[in-house]
Amino acid sequence: MEQYFLRMQRNKEKKSMEKMGESNQCKRKLRVCVATCNRADYSKLAPIMSGIKSHPEDFELEVVVLGSHLIDDYGNTFRMIEQDDFDIGSKLHTIVRGEDEAAMVESVGLALVKLPDVIQRLKPDILVVHGDRFDALALATAAALMNIRILHLEGGEVSGTIDDSIRHAISKLAHYHACCTRMAEQHLIAMCEDHSRILLAGCPSYDKLLLSHHREDYMDIIKSWLDDKVQEGDYIVALQHPVTTNIQHSVKIYGLMLDALISFNKKTLILFPNIDAGSKEMVRVMRRKGIEQHPNFRAVKHIPFEQFIQLVSHAGCMIGNSSCGVREAGAFGTPVINLGTRQTGRETGENVLHVRDADTHNKIYHALELQFGKRYPCSKIYGDGNAVPRILKFLRSIDLDEPLQKTFCFPPVKDPISQDIDHILETQSALAVDLGGTNLRVAIVCMRGTIVKKYSQPNPKTFEARMELILKMCNDAMRDAVGLNCRILGVGVSTGGRVNPQDGVVLHSTKLIQEWSSVDLRTPISDALHLPVWVDNDGNCAALAERKFGHGKGVENFVTVITGTGIGGGIIHHNELVHGSTFCAAELGHIMVSLEGPECMCGSRGCIEAYASGMALQREAKKLHDEDLLKVEGMDMKLSEPITAAHLISAAKMGNSKADAVLTKAATALGVGIINILHIVNPSQVILSGVLASYYQAPVQHVISQRALFSVQNIKVVTSDLEEPALLGAASMVLDYATRRIY
Repeated sequence: MEQYFLRMQRNKEKKSMEKMGESNQCKRKLRVCVATCNRADYSKLAPIMSGIKSHPEDFELEVVVLGSHLIDDYGNTFRMIEQDDFDIGSKLHTIVRGEDEAAMVESVGLALVKLPDVIQRLKPDILVVHGDRFDALALATAAALMNIRILHLEGGEVSGTIDDSIRHAISKLAHYHACCTRMAEQHLIAMCEDHSRILLAGCPSYDKLLLSHHREDYMDIIKSWLDDKVQEGDYIVALQHPVTTNIQHSVKIYGLMLDALISFNKKTLILFPNIDAGSKEMVRVMRRKGIEQHPNFRAVKHIPFEQFIQLVSHAGCMIGNSSCGVREAGAFGTPVINLGTRQTGRETGENVLHVRDADTHNKIYHALELQFGKRYPCSKIYGDGNAVPRILKFLRSIDLDEPLQKTFCFPPVKDPISQDIDHILETQSALAVDLGGTNLRVAIVCMRGTIVKKYSQPNPKTFEARMELILKMCNDAMRDAVGLNCRILGVGVSTGGRVNPQDGVVLHSTKLIQEWSSVDLRTPISDALHLPVWVDNDGNCAALAERKFGHGKGVENFVTVITGTGIGGGIIHHNELVHGSTFCAAELGHIMVSLEGPECMCGSRGCIEAYASGMALQREAKKLHDEDLLKVEGMDMKLSEPITAAHLISAAKMGNSKADAVLTKAATALGVGIINILHIVNPSQVILSGVLASYYQAPVQHVISQRALFSVQNIKVVTSDLEEPALLGAASMVLDYATRRIY
């Protein structure tokens, strides 16, 4: 019996020790090796390295430096890693000089010879490797063959060079993926990568650049790299790399770019190309043209990332084929000219103008004329500034007891609209702003057209107060969106008056919002919220709402007519909104139906709005009331009650012949105006929207059947089913354009 209890006690102690061992195993720090090959990948890796270093209870950081970091001609950029207070565990000289195709292959081979000793000594749990460089391919190959888990950053993206093949090869070797965009995620899934091992994180460099690009000393940085006389927005940043699959062509375009920059005669900060095959030829072209001695140019080998961000964000233009132009520059709205094919296929913001090919420098010069000095909406296609916390959380979730061997998933791509990742906001949504005459309204609208939450405040009279309120309401909505699981893609603004949607400027407003003139709505909203912003006339927005959510869905050509306080509308022709050369193509309320009609608010006479708008009907109702001809027996109307169009309609329904005559005239005027539209643009459908739509629908259909050409008499007039066309239209601009911003 005593032996039995002793045996039981030993078993209990053994189980206790096993549990303690398991607990210690669970608490073991993850040994993470980050390998960096050049100045470009370090800008993406440095924020992750800082995050790992700041959590010593969870991670051990090892840093390996190789590639062009250790070459004097490329700035010995390993020093900036040391200046950032990272301990470099290993420095590997892996570059075979020559800067041609053979040298690249030899460099990969040299790296593969040197890496095994380093990996055996460090014994990392996971190797973090970035991007699409040949050095990174060597790292991934060595780690995979030595049974080291690999986390690949920025897989799944597309560009136009051999980098594509290298990037996808690394993705197939990697066990885990942290990608930047939803499209990249879908590409990885289409490549049969396990979606449970893919993190949609955003670009790590955005964590730093979104925080740092508002530095107060940015002018000091600009002047230190250019000269004391240069002004913000009055200089160019140029960065062009060779395309290894077509070296001679890329060298030719490089020379044309330099010629165009010389002719353009602006201060230019030009960085030396990277170490890819063809870089020697490009440097020879630069020196042959005397760029290093030219008074307008400053040629440099390397700029620290934080300073480079200041230079890009405040530049008048960036030119070249660097991924920074199509990625990071979009976060600031900096205009970019992308030359050649190196970035073909990458997702870009609207700030990028492509010059795919050029026989002379004139095409590039013309692109500089178009882009220099412009500003674009800030784009967050590649990140929102929270990539590093997501990546650290992802690293903590890695189970080292899982089988090392990769498995591939062959089922179809999962639904791209909703992803099962708890730190990514699931529902793609828009902030919609309706800038009305009385109220300012903001709503969170999801992709299906559901208004998730709505806010309303009285509309202030001054520009300053109005902008302050718009930003406050939008910020409140963005905070609420997090709790509502909504991912805000951008802001759409619906406003009265004539609008230039290309620049986001209200050219002339209606009297309802205090006669704004040349008011830029896009810039202050975009700068404050760091989101792309679209602005359009409320009538156009109503048409967009119908196209996406209403009767216009799937209809190629239709017209929307708003019948409310005023008369407005929008025209959809071949599935696109018609704006016209001066942005007044859809001023439907000001189609003249009489030469001697009543005076309109626009200053003319005989417009549809002067007959059929709510204000016109209210005017006629007041006239009848003043002559004691409005009220009929059984009509409930208080003495103190203001006279409105509703009283006129009510009186007509009760048999008031005077009221009925006014409404018949109004409906006829509206019908004749719509007939003019039918005869000009020949839509297949007319949609009436607004508070008077249900009343006008039947009489307008009757006028068309009586007076229109035979070929359009059968076109249907329908009433809108949408309760909030202005808000839904504003949202549709975001939901349509923000998700298709791919060139």
